[in-house]
Amino acid sequence: MKKIKLVLTMLALVATSLVFTGQAYAQDDVLGGIRTALSEGNSRDLAQFFNTSVEVGIDGNKSTYSQTQAEFVLRDFFSKQAPTGIESVHKGSSDQGLTYEIMKYKYNGGSYRVMVYIKQFKGENLIDTIEFTKE
Repeated sequence: MKKIKLVLTMLALVATSLVFTGQAYAQDDVLGGIRTALSEGNSRDLAQFFNTSVEVGIDGNKSTYSQTQAEFVLRDFFSKQAPTGIESVHKGSSDQGLTYEIMKYKYNGGSYRVMVYIKQFKGENLIDTIEFTKE
């Protein structure tokens, strides 16, 4: 009986580990896709990671947009500040389940600090907020 309990406990630990590992990979995949879209200045590819509504901030002006509206706002931003590079500065997560990454978005006129906040919505890791602050 003790062996069965031990085996069941070990199976539960392995299953839990796989679930959390899968979530970590999913978040890393999303963050990788976001970095790629930002480095290419591709608002359409970035929009695939948006929740149905997303908060977009550019130099302190924040608004909540639909996926389509946010894509247009960022298309305009990218056309005026075409990227020359993106650099990951820091990433982490909060106790509330929010994942975030701070990046440096470089363009010919300087750089922006980019904060991306990701939440899980219906099992998917999606952008809740993205903020660009000129450095």
